[in-house]
Amino acid sequence: MMKKRRKKLIKTEKEDIRESDMVKKIKIRVIGIGDGAGNIVSEIAQRVKRASFFAANTDSKSLKSLSRKVARFQFGQSLTQGLGTGMDPEIGERAAINEKEKIKKLLEGQDFVILISSLGGGTGSGASPIFAKISNNLGNLTYGIFTLPFRFEGKKKMEIAKSALKKLETRLNAFTLLQNEKIFQLIDRKTPLKKALSIINRNLADNIQSLIEIIYQAGLINIDFADLRTVFDGRGRLTYFNSVDIDGNGTKEATDKIINFPLYSYSIEGAKGVLLNISGQKRLSLAQVSQVSQNISNLVDKEAKIIFGISGGKTDSKIRVNLLATGCKKEIFPEKSKKILKGLKSQLKEKIKSKKTELKKKGKVEAPHEPEIEEVEKTPLFKFPDFGTTVRKNALQVKKDVEKEESEITAKERFWETPAFLRKKSNKPR
Repeated sequence: MMKKRRKKLIKTEKEDIRESDMVKKIKIRVIGIGDGAGNIVSEIAQRVKRASFFAANTDSKSLKSLSRKVARFQFGQSLTQGLGTGMDPEIGERAAINEKEKIKKLLEGQDFVILISSLGGGTGSGASPIFAKISNNLGNLTYGIFTLPFRFEGKKKMEIAKSALKKLETRLNAFTLLQNEKIFQLIDRKTPLKKALSIINRNLADNIQSLIEIIYQAGLINIDFADLRTVFDGRGRLTYFNSVDIDGNGTKEATDKIINFPLYSYSIEGAKGVLLNISGQKRLSLAQVSQVSQNISNLVDKEAKIIFGISGGKTDSKIRVNLLATGCKKEIFPEKSKKILKGLKSQLKEKIKSKKTELKKKGKVEAPHEPEIEEVEKTPLFKFPDFGTTVRKNALQVKKDVEKEESEITAKERFWETPAFLRKKSNKPR
């Protein structure tokens, strides 16, 4: 009887282990689309496990130069004859559309798809929205990580990147945007380009590795794939993602490092969903955990879903903090808003100046006072979401006053231009 019970217990334990393994077997596929992304994925694949890596490109020569740990996915041969797209996103888009069934097979059966692209080129900018749409239609949790071109690459590349991003937003659950130009906040401008790009790639590899480990690794408080789905729920969620190691017991250091990553032009402010994982069980105190968590929760939306986890660290000397915040509110391209606001202010100044001059020449009414234009500059940009012609209430009121006075002048002129015998008392201006 005892032997039978032992056999049953052993069998039950094995079944539990198998079930546990099945739960952890989340299929994660990382796909780099275009030349730049192929190099990024090639570097990530050297370090990250538990995911499959693909480089997708129309350029056969570019694919051959990648790491053996990355599977090649060539598409658009009939359109490009195995060459690149010549910085033409329309060719990249057509190449992907022509082979959407092939792309569908690449994305089928996956749980979590990470699309990486260096926006601004033809293949990445043109094909990435097609890959995202197909992945989305298959029901995959789809996350995009994109880089924006350096300034020295020209305005055309940036315009291509922005156009691609507009298409991508609605086809992804979430996306992270890194600005290559901001790498100069981390390195000297004399640093070789290859080394600078490698620093960006290493950071991406580090973050992706941390995210995958969070999903798979058991801990004191677990975060799993279901939690990831919760914070990624929705479409086009701007995402802040960072992982840092800290020494010692400084919670302020941890908070400052995790929320101030130079490559982002936005912060976690207003985020709707948060995954926060702290690893290093042997060194963690309740006070540390509480302080870091409180500092972060103070910055995000009051109604945000915050999922917290604690797992074992790789070393006893360091504490690692991983933060993924989705639904960040800040503008992606704040410089565009500033230009629009500056243009509106300039237009308003010119219009009022013109009206003042016109009214002074007629000399029949007192010219209106110029509005306090300088106050417009102090108004936060988020108060101008539509960037319409209305800038501030006082400016609008001035505009209405000017139009009203002009209307009265016109009425007076018409009245006195009319012959006396045709004038009526009812038409006499007040």
